[in-house]
Amino acid sequence: MKKLLTTMLALLMVISLVGCQKKPTEKITLKVWGPQEEQELLNEMVESFKKAHTDKEWDITFGVVSEADARQKVSEDPAAAADVFAFANDQLRDMVAAGLLYEVQREADLAYIKSEISQLAIDSATLDGKVYGYPETADNGYFMYYNRSIISDDTAKDLDAILAAAQAAGKKVFMDVSNGWYIASFFLGNGGTLALDASGKQICDFNNANGLAAAQGIKAFVEHPAFLTGDDSVLVAGVQDGSIVAAVSGTWNAETISAAFGNDYAATKLPEYTDGTGKKVQMASFGGTKLIGISSQTAHPAEAMDLAMWLTNEANQVRRFEVRQIGPANIKAAESDAVKANVALAALAYQSQFAFSQKDVTGSYWGPAEALGTSLENGSATDLQAALDDMVAQITTAQ
Repeated sequence: MKKLLTTMLALLMVISLVGCQKKPTEKITLKVWGPQEEQELLNEMVESFKKAHTDKEWDITFGVVSEADARQKVSEDPAAAADVFAFANDQLRDMVAAGLLYEVQREADLAYIKSEISQLAIDSATLDGKVYGYPETADNGYFMYYNRSIISDDTAKDLDAILAAAQAAGKKVFMDVSNGWYIASFFLGNGGTLALDASGKQICDFNNANGLAAAQGIKAFVEHPAFLTGDDSVLVAGVQDGSIVAAVSGTWNAETISAAFGNDYAATKLPEYTDGTGKKVQMASFGGTKLIGISSQTAHPAEAMDLAMWLTNEANQVRRFEVRQIGPANIKAAESDAVKANVALAALAYQSQFAFSQKDVTGSYWGPAEALGTSLENGSATDLQAALDDMVAQITTAQ
C-alpha cells in the first residue's frame, strides 16, 4: 500500500511539473513591402512593434515595392506577395475587384479609423461601405503657393485679385490647366460630379449648366495676360528667375519654391474663382492618400492587422512626418505644431476640406480632360458647350 501511494505521488508530481511548463511562444512570420526611401523607417517601426508585442515570436522580413507598384506586384503572384504593404489609394477599386485585399473588420480598428482619420483618407480607403486599408498619409494633392512680396495673404484668397496683382507687377500666375488632375478643380468646385454607376461606368456631368459656367471661368483665367501654363520644369524655372509669383502645385515642389521665395514664401488653399455667371466658386481638388493593406492570402490576418495598425497609429504618423516630411492622415498628427509649421503641408491640410478622392475616376477621364484644357489654353475651344459635350461623351462611352 505504501509503495502504491509513493508511486501515485510521484506520478502526480510529474503531471504537475508538466502542467507548469510554459507553452512554447507562437512564431508569426510576416512579409512587409514599402518604398525604398522608407526601408530604414519601416525597420525602426517594426522593431518598436516587436517590443510592444512580446507575447509572440516575430519573423518579419522586408521587400522594396513602391506604393505606385503595389497593385501590379501583388497581382503577379498573390500567394507570394507581402502580408502587409503600402499602396496608393487610386488602386483600391482594382485590388478589391481582384480579391487581393483583406477587409478591415475588427471593431476597434474601424473605430480608430472612423474617429481619428481625416474624412478624405477614410473615403479613400472605403468601397461600398467597407474599409480595405489603414490610412497612412494624406499628402498627394495641390494648393496655391504665393510670394508675399507681390501677393498678400488677403489677395491670395481670390484668383481675380491674384491675377491683377501679378499683372501690375509684370509677373505670372502658374497653373497647368491642360492637365486633367488640375483642371478638375474648377468643375468639382462648382458642383461637378465624377463617379461610377452600379456597373462601374464613369459618370461625368461637366457639361451641364454649372460645368459650362466653370469652363467660362477657366477661359477667362487662361486668357488673362498674367496666366502661365506648362509642366514642373516651367514652374521651377519661373519661381527661380522671379517671373512666377503664384502657382498651383503640390508638396513635391515645396523645397524649391521655398528657396526661391525666401522670407516671402507662403502657401494656402486654392483660391475662389469667378464662374461664367459671376458667382465666386471655391476651387476644389483631387486628394490622394496612401494606405497600408493586408493581403487576402495572409496566413496571419490578425497579426497583420496588428502591424498595420501600429504602422499607421498617431505616433508613427508623426514619426513619418519627422523623418520624411509626409503629411499625416491622422487628424491629431496633422494638428501637431510640427506639421502646422510646415507651410506646404498646412496649405494641403487646409485644401483637404475641398478635396475629392480619385478612387472613382477611371482611365477614360484623363485624356479627354487634358484635350479640353489644351484647347482652352490655345484658344481653339470657341464653342465651349460643344467642347464640353464632346469631352463628356468620350469620358462616359470609351469604356
